[in-house]
Amino acid sequence: MAHLDPVAFVRWFRGSSPYIHSHRGKTFVIYCGGEAAADPGFASLLHDIALLNSLGIRLVLVHGIRPQIDARLQARGAQAQYHAGLRVTDRTALECVKEAAGTVRVEIEALLSMGLANSPMAGSRIRVASGNFVVAKPVGVRDGVDFQHTGEVRRIDAEGIRAALDRGDVVVLSAVGYSPTGEIFNLRSEQVATAAAIALRADKLLLLVEEGGLTRPDGAPIRQLTTGEARGLLAEAGALSPELAPHLTVAIQACEQGVKRAHLLDRRIDGVLLLELFTRDGVGTLVSLAPFESLRPAQVQDVPGILELLLPLERKGVLVPRSRERLETDIDDYRVIERDGTIIGCAALHRFPGTDMGELACLVLHPDYRGEKRGERLLAHIEGAARAAGLQRLFALTTQTAHWFRERGFEPADVADLPEARRAVYNPRRNSKVLIKRL
Repeated sequence: MAHLDPVAFVRWFRGSSPYIHSHRGKTFVIYCGGEAAADPGFASLLHDIALLNSLGIRLVLVHGIRPQIDARLQARGAQAQYHAGLRVTDRTALECVKEAAGTVRVEIEALLSMGLANSPMAGSRIRVASGNFVVAKPVGVRDGVDFQHTGEVRRIDAEGIRAALDRGDVVVLSAVGYSPTGEIFNLRSEQVATAAAIALRADKLLLLVEEGGLTRPDGAPIRQLTTGEARGLLAEAGALSPELAPHLTVAIQACEQGVKRAHLLDRRIDGVLLLELFTRDGVGTLVSLAPFESLRPAQVQDVPGILELLLPLERKGVLVPRSRERLETDIDDYRVIERDGTIIGCAALHRFPGTDMGELACLVLHPDYRGEKRGERLLAHIEGAARAAGLQRLFALTTQTAHWFRERGFEPADVADLPEARRAVYNPRRNSKVLIKRL
């Protein structure tokens, strides 16, 4: 066993605590394909799902069965039939669908029932609920092809699922639906997951995909997308593999119909759910209707986050200490970068009536986010606000970052060049450099 670094563990555990609190009581729909169920690591994935349940998260697990159906068809000497990417489910295929769905569901129930002392689920008591929660209708005939027992989701029994979630059950849905006439239909599991997430107004739809995560042309992972940006990516020829495009499509659909966030995750990463849900940046691609990270005017409720951001630099003497009362008084001067509910950057524009000058103050970024030009974004935002206020010059006082400002158009100046009100509170003992930029 590798040596456990206690300091790193404590730091990680403390860092995960805000997410533990924020996720408790929320409803997550998790999708995985039939490939996951056939993988030897499936037990570890279900152990992580059990852990999420123990943390008070309301869980719906939707599983696919495509490879299991194909294997049963092959064993019977039958050929899998597809048209326009959709399975044609004849009577033989339907028998394979029922067998595959029942087998995988039972395996899931068995794995979620483990409670051995030497297992990751020692002491757990998890109930699994499954049943006729999905009402389906036939696809019918398309392009002259009769899809027979292939169906579409007509309705999700959201009330029945919520009742099971209220009891603390993990709800398991297969890619099978039932009609009011008693017929059974084979469904696309991604459609079941999306429809369930929308019907439940889920907080998250977590899509565990087989093809890896979304990346940029240079290979860098794409960590977040708005639905508009995601649509643009879908429209780019060759930007996405044929396997990933459908998953991104349902993520967009879910977010545009009331699901707060959808995540595309590489199923093959061990512990991918935990890494995505309990670390600030995650390991997948987050899709949301609104930006995951925003630059906006500060509000009074942001003061604790701003103070936490400033405190390390105040202790080092880089910044002059600011009290909570002063921040609350000056809060209208501040702009913040918020990322997933955490303040990771701030800057302030202080005005001096009767002058054409403003002060750029408190430009600070969290150490983990000093990149991707966030400092430049804050500076540009403050400069824009200064111009809008009719100011012609912007000045900054700094003890350690003069070169950063020089590289962005600020010129060295003297204390005598500052507005009188600012000169009056200048501290000679700090010997801060004065830099001024003409707007």
